[in-house]
Amino acid sequence: MSATTMRAMILTGHGGPDRLEIRDDWPKPEPSLGEVRVRVGACGLNNTDVNTRSGWYSKSVKGPTASDATRDPDAKKADGAWGGALAFPRIQGADVVGTVEAIGEGVDAALHGQRVLIDPWLRDWSDPHRRTGCGYLGSERDGGYAEFMVVDHRNAHPVRSDLTDAELATFPTVCTTAENMLERARVAQGDTVLITGASGGVGSALIQLVNRRGAKAIAICSQAKMSRVASVGARATLARPLGDLARALRDAIGESSVSVVADVVGGSDFPALVDALAPGGRYVCSGAIAGPIVEFDLRTLYLRDLEFLGATVPPPEHFADVVRHIEKGEVRPLLAATFALGDFHEAQAAFIAKDHVGNIVVVP
Repeated sequence: MSATTMRAMILTGHGGPDRLEIRDDWPKPEPSLGEVRVRVGACGLNNTDVNTRSGWYSKSVKGPTASDATRDPDAKKADGAWGGALAFPRIQGADVVGTVEAIGEGVDAALHGQRVLIDPWLRDWSDPHRRTGCGYLGSERDGGYAEFMVVDHRNAHPVRSDLTDAELATFPTVCTTAENMLERARVAQGDTVLITGASGGVGSALIQLVNRRGAKAIAICSQAKMSRVASVGARATLARPLGDLARALRDAIGESSVSVVADVVGGSDFPALVDALAPGGRYVCSGAIAGPIVEFDLRTLYLRDLEFLGATVPPPEHFADVVRHIEKGEVRPLLAATFALGDFHEAQAAFIAKDHVGNIVVVP
């Protein structure tokens, strides 16, 4: 390495973990007009990394996240990333915390030297609420699995917290995803929210943010993780496999239905989740870890006046809200493990195994 190079984990194409290569001679990026260069302190892992590497977003893929099912390589080229085709090589990593160590022309000098959390959504800042054309850090431009990264200064949010870099790196994607889901479903005091995948990053963030809104969080997770998930603040925890969900809810909370389902899992449990909604209930989805193809009875939708909502690109103000929640101590980090960047393959294998509760982070 030299003054002009850095260590980085490079994704060379869609495929298995072998498509990820550690490099010690990757060019250090330079900030352009309106950009800042951040010395990365830590970067959290998330499902988008795995989905993008494997080409799971392609419509040709029917199986769960990290599935080894046969894929159509031509389809992966066209739509293997969440936003379509992906340019390689690419440095992944969306959940970045670090220090601004260089600024481009037009950037306020006061930002230099500040510790920042990076909003991973890449927007057209002339119309920041427009979802069309949005990109994602580590997908449409290089992200944080490196010693340095460059981003628009409006994505860099100063954060004042006693938390470590590794702890802060657990927040960006999971908290903005969870906040977006709850906002879109209009979750408020008096709601009961059934949360799937509750032991993961988004699921555990949902529990905390549901509680913050004065609603009741009901968590679904594996039997082995129930006590750890309960400690996050769930009002009740239900074990997978679900079995008779109405009965399990009645035994846990005295009612057989909920007003909101916040789902990141999908798969074969989808019909039971929909059936658990009370009339007028809202289903909001931001993932399909167990599989994107589900069974659905339209009669349930219209006869019970249900609402179905997708949640991917959050409005820009949500990230500033998340930073305030962190600074006020309203959300706490759930740091499951920390790995060195050079041990990234081991880190991603641990992430895929899903034996942890919370988030896994790498540090340069």
